[in-house]
Amino acid sequence: MATKVFINLPVKDLHKSKTFFAGLGFSFNPQFSDENAACMVISDSIFAMLLMEPYFQTFTRKAICDATKNTEVLIALDAASREEVEQTIARAKELGASIYAEPADQGWMYQHSFADLDGHQWEVAYVDVSQMPG
Repeated sequence: MATKVFINLPVKDLHKSKTFFAGLGFSFNPQFSDENAACMVISDSIFAMLLMEPYFQTFTRKAICDATKNTEVLIALDAASREEVEQTIARAKELGASIYAEPADQGWMYQHSFADLDGHQWEVAYVDVSQMPG
């Protein structure tokens, strides 16, 4: 059974991507980072590998998706509160992200979304399990 998750994302400019995500509060594990890759720590067991596009291409025979034009994956992260969702979205926007959807409020779940500098879509959601409908 897997104990860790590594999400691999192609990026055009590793330095700009690292600056963007560091601005959102993420750290990087230097042990798994170099001029081609940066290991972004999402949690103790979840990581996003930001890989320069030419390096990413060495892992696949398929063409790399242009995330500014096509969606291949939606990455969803949890938040501790509705306020944290909005703070994260506001900060992402300040750092150059685009907002691709309006916030959705289900009462028990609140989510909002942004696309990073390379167009990868990130959803940030607060879920109040005690208010979930039966």
